[in-house]
Amino acid sequence: MEGERQGGAGRFDEQAFRSEVREFCERDIPDDLSAKIRRHEYFSKEDRVQWQRLLHRRGWFVGDWPVAYGGAGWGPTQRLVLIEELERAGTPWLTHFGFSFVGPVIYTFGSESQKARYLPGIRESQTWWCQGFSEPGAGSDLASVSMFAERVGDHYVVSGQKTWTTMAQWADKIFCLVRTQRCERRQQGISFLLIDLRSPGVTIRPIRTIDGIHHVNEVFLDSVHVPVEDRVGEEGEGWNLARFIVGRERLLVAELGKARRLLDQFAELGRSLKDGSRALCDTVPFRLRLAQLEVKLHTLRTSAYSIAADMERGKGGESDASLLKIRGSELQQAILDAVVSVIGESGLAFQPESLLAGFSGVTHGPSMAPALVFDHLYSRATSIYGGSNEIQRGIVAKVQLGL
Repeated sequence: MEGERQGGAGRFDEQAFRSEVREFCERDIPDDLSAKIRRHEYFSKEDRVQWQRLLHRRGWFVGDWPVAYGGAGWGPTQRLVLIEELERAGTPWLTHFGFSFVGPVIYTFGSESQKARYLPGIRESQTWWCQGFSEPGAGSDLASVSMFAERVGDHYVVSGQKTWTTMAQWADKIFCLVRTQRCERRQQGISFLLIDLRSPGVTIRPIRTIDGIHHVNEVFLDSVHVPVEDRVGEEGEGWNLARFIVGRERLLVAELGKARRLLDQFAELGRSLKDGSRALCDTVPFRLRLAQLEVKLHTLRTSAYSIAADMERGKGGESDASLLKIRGSELQQAILDAVVSVIGESGLAFQPESLLAGFSGVTHGPSMAPALVFDHLYSRATSIYGGSNEIQRGIVAKVQLGL
């Protein structure tokens, strides 16, 4: 799949760009971040901002944005190469809510004043965004959102609850799907608002997940006043904007680089752990499982780059992204199931605090066990976020069967 490809701003040499990104990750990561990567520590907001700004200085952070808005006009393939290599190197996860989701919504559908007001803060990682889509009773079924926004003069008065809101505890702004009109067809009457989380009436409460780390939150809005000028697009057009975001999100959920890194760690465990007098990697069951996972990753990667190439030619459909989402999440879970099975009981004493800066205690099992068990627990969510796999299978069935 490597070689010279047609990108959004012209041709780019995929192999040369991939090598450039790998060299950058090997030589130019700041020492403090490099140490955290080696120790498998959880990255703070400050770590992520530092990393995103470093990528921005390199011209990569918003490389797939149009040149007119500060990007380089990359096509989907070059963007996919960058994300794959960053994930493979274990660098801080890029917070896509700003630069991949709401930023493109604003420069595609927003007003000139919205572009001027919000895009610079996203490019420079000065403004932190989160995504307000899911609600109790409206997770993958976004057409069921009930957060209501009543227009009163030049403001909307918004009340309701969002849930599973990733990194809302760090965010300055939230982009929300809200219901501005009750219609017989549920996809109608939904609008897209940009809301300041420092507004009176906003409450954020943490949700502690099984991995022991604070990622997600409940966000409550109680009669929050939002200027009408912070609505993107026309009133009632929010469903189309949501579909625009979801299509971009599912290409990312394949997480090719992370799968590669986890599979390499699985192989490393096989070399370091014993089955009696033999290294685990010399046993038939281990080698068979590793080979099966390698084939699945190769297949997923081939599919992802094929779909990205189709996107650059203006081809491909909604079900393509859904298939990637299904297979990417299932593969990640399968790799981590395999990891946990070989770590065995030494990984049962999971210590989430060992992933945080300043930990000085003793960990159990192989040195990478705490991080791998964390990844295993967190991976339970991959088949849910970004639209559950059950919803994705429904999308694929409708497209393929012509329903």
